[in-house]
Amino acid sequence: MQRRKFIRTAGVGAATVATAGVVAAPAIAQSAPELNWRMTSSFPKSLDTLYGGAERLAKIVAEATDNKFQIRTFAAGEIVPGLQVLDAVQNGTVEMGHTASYYFFGKDPTFALCTVVPFMFNTRQMNAWITQGGGEQLINDFYKSYKVYGIATGNTTAQMGGWFRKEIHTVEDLKGLKMRIAGLAGDVMAKLGVVPQQIAGGDIYPALEKGTVDAAEWVGPYDDQKLGFVKVAPFYYYPGWWEGNAELHTMIGLEKWEALPKNYQAILRMACAEVNNWTAAKYDADNPKALRILIASGAKLQPFSQPILEASFNAANAVYADITAKNENFKKIYESQVAFRKDGVLWGRVAENTFDNFMARQSAANKI
Repeated sequence: MQRRKFIRTAGVGAATVATAGVVAAPAIAQSAPELNWRMTSSFPKSLDTLYGGAERLAKIVAEATDNKFQIRTFAAGEIVPGLQVLDAVQNGTVEMGHTASYYFFGKDPTFALCTVVPFMFNTRQMNAWITQGGGEQLINDFYKSYKVYGIATGNTTAQMGGWFRKEIHTVEDLKGLKMRIAGLAGDVMAKLGVVPQQIAGGDIYPALEKGTVDAAEWVGPYDDQKLGFVKVAPFYYYPGWWEGNAELHTMIGLEKWEALPKNYQAILRMACAEVNNWTAAKYDADNPKALRILIASGAKLQPFSQPILEASFNAANAVYADITAKNENFKKIYESQVAFRKDGVLWGRVAENTFDNFMARQSAANKI
């Protein structure tokens, strides 16, 4: 009797397990579908930090999903030119793109605020505003009207002031100068008499070489060295007041993002966060050595004069006043950043500036 009872009970248990297997398998499959997406970059393959960030993102996502979520990366020009990434994501040519939002300043100046504002944040302040100050939500409220979802994915850190074919001493020297410069900074420089040009990274060198432009800003020593600007425009200015940081974004088609399983969304967000940290750290590690190499190669390192910096600061505030008066999207994000910056600057004066100034004095005295 006991043996027959055990067999009957075991049969019921086995059936239950089998049924559970039938039910569970589709649930697992639904939460981990096999996806093959394409990601187009605004940057050439030669820039192993900017384009490399997209490659690193794809690698992390693949590893975290046992290769079920595959992202193929394409450099600028392989699918669309670097300045058409937003369009490609919007119209579904690709599922996602890796870019600097301010490249699309011509569509709406608000795009520039998602990357950098002249005389606004450093890298850490930008990261704090995005993650702790409501910046991510404000950015995506704006992006929504363009049918994309954005995630911060890399920061170049503070940039240089660019390469000039001739020395610049005064504000008067800027008048009529043709300069490759992106985003809001172009409007600011225009107020000082500069003729701004929007040129993709891979096209800057020939433009400088041929004299199509007289000056160009790109990123900083590590990337500038790779692109060879020192050969055609030896005067290397600092600081890049227009880019105390430069935040990059992964743009994903909004419908594609919303259709992703929640675990894939979480993995993608974590991968972007890792690349955000990796990019800034890599620039901080690579820029010092590259600067020494550039100087040895003939770069003439020059600071912008105080009158140029002051004129630029005043011009920037005039540009912001003009745009906020007529663009509600810009005004909403800009005012959030200004409010956040006030506290950040105050804290910086208390601790970080004091420390940085002390270390600068020690360095000047050759103690470090």
